[in-house]
Formats: sequence, structure tokens, C-alpha cells
Amino acid sequence: MLRSISLIAALGLCACASVVAEEAPITSLSDPDDWTLVWADEFNGEDIDASKWTHEVDCWGGGNDERQCYTTLPTNSNVADGKLSIIAQIQQAEGPALPPRLLETVPEEERGATKKQPFTSARLNTKGKADWTYGRFETRAKMPIGQGVWSAIWMLPTDEIYGAWAASGEIDIVEAVNLGALCRKCDNREENRVIGTIHYGDEWPRNKYKGKHVEMPDSEDGFHTYAVEWEAGSITWFIDGEPYSTLTSKDWGSGALFSNKSKTAPFDQPFHLILNVAIGGNLAEDNNSGGVSLADFPKTMEVDWIRVYQRKNAETLETGE
Repeated sequence: MLRSISLIAALGLCACASVVAEEAPITSLSDPDDWTLVWADEFNGEDIDASKWTHEVDCWGGGNDERQCYTTLPTNSNVADGKLSIIAQIQQAEGPALPPRLLETVPEEERGATKKQPFTSARLNTKGKADWTYGRFETRAKMPIGQGVWSAIWMLPTDEIYGAWAASGEIDIVEAVNLGALCRKCDNREENRVIGTIHYGDEWPRNKYKGKHVEMPDSEDGFHTYAVEWEAGSITWFIDGEPYSTLTSKDWGSGALFSNKSKTAPFDQPFHLILNVAIGGNLAEDNNSGGVSLADFPKTMEVDWIRVYQRKNAETLETGE
């Protein structure tokens, strides 16, 4: 989700235990006998489960010049009919210019600074409540469409032991950018691709990333199942049960930065989940038709469920060496 950051600091320490979830069907796994469900949210309650999710509140723009303020307002995030909705609205708002994790990077007199944005939305994370090293991370979701709309289900390291973004890594389970907008790289058809990506290498601006676009299959209701299987030295992306990309430690090549660390660094540490809908930002506004279209707001990402599995066999083999 992060593309360019001029100011970022460590995300803070966290000693998180995985939360054992309620039973959920394991219908999407090719080899269900090899996996154990360790955490899930089926969004069957009346409210967002505060024992699992934290709302981020800021108008920073994510380090990507995004145009939203993230709020706790129920008009920006709520649970109903067995689904989580994250909703971006055309609504001017003002709030903290920086998220709490970055306040220590600026002089004390600047820590109360605020910023105005023309949109509101929501960003939820599991930091401090659940994180994992390795596993299958799977979600069924419907992504919003529109030029300038950037929705994502992704992961960041809980402790940045290898350094600030992106030295400690980022795993994007799925990003949907400008769906439905003109796609010049798709024979001028409507954008119908989502992205699976990792970020790594070094701190900004020496960071690197690798990923792949994939066209979404036909769907009557717009929902698709997105997943990554993350193991030591290997990450594979899936859409509707079909793999479409695999990267190994050879691809992210830790190199000199991690010469004294694991061969699979930085993807060998606990990561937590993040769900959000951003409006604008460099990746969205610089592609497809350009800018942000104000048509057909609000923009809603619907999440039917999200589940985390880990292999029953505790031994993990390093691959990609």
C-alpha cells in the first residue's frame, strides 16, 4: 500500500499472541488437512470487534499524498448483514497531520499539527491484537470501483527490526486501484486488474518492490477470494483459489542489508493485518485516467470474512535458496 514515504518511523513494540478463532468452513483450501484455522473475523456481529481491530485516526495521507482523513465514524466503517464495510465519502474533515507512530520524528511543537482533507474513510489494523509469522491469509471481498480509488488488504511488520519502511517489509494481499477506469495497458478496456506485491530492500527512498497484476475472473456479485500463502522464503498469491504469482527469497534478495540476518529477511518476522480504502495518492492519480473522479460516491469495500491459517506441521522449510 505504501509507495513513497518522506517521513516514517518505527511502528512500536508488540508482543502479540495469535487469537484462536471460532470455527469457520475451510472450503477454499486445496489441502485443508494441512492447515489449522488460528484467527478469523466472519463479521457476524452488530459492530466492528474492538478486540480484533483498531481504527487509525489521522489525515496524514499515508505518505502517498492520499486525500482522505481516516475516522472512527460509522459512516466510514460498520458491520451489517455479515459484512464489514469500509466507506470513503466526499466529506471535508480535519484531523492529526501525522499518525501517532510518527509524532516522535518531529519537534514537540509540531506534534499537534492538523491537516484538512476533502474525503473521509477508514483504516483498520490488528496491531497489538494479533500478528503472525507465516501462514495462509485469506479474505472474500468486493472492491470499489472508480478513478482515484485505492483499496487494499495488506500486512506490515509489527516490529521494524530491520529498519523503517520498507526495510522491514510489506506484504500486499490485494490492492485494487482505479477499477473500472480506462486502462490503456488493457487495450483501452476498463481496468479489471488487482495487484499482489511485496516491498523490501532498504529504507525509503532506496526501497524496492515486486508484484504482479491479475485480471479478476467473472463474478455475479463482485466478490472474489484473495489469499497469500507465506512461508519461509516464499510468498504465493491467489485469486479465487488459483495461484497467479510466487516470489521467493531469491527475488527479494536481502543482500548486504541483511548480511548478518536470516536468509529470508525481512519476511521472517510477525506481520499484522490492515484494511483500508484510500482516495487519491500517487499510484492511483498517476495511472489510468488520472486524478480522482468524484462520480458515484460513496466508495465501499465490502469484506465478507478474513481468515488466517497456519500449517499443522510446525517444521518450516526455507525455499528459494
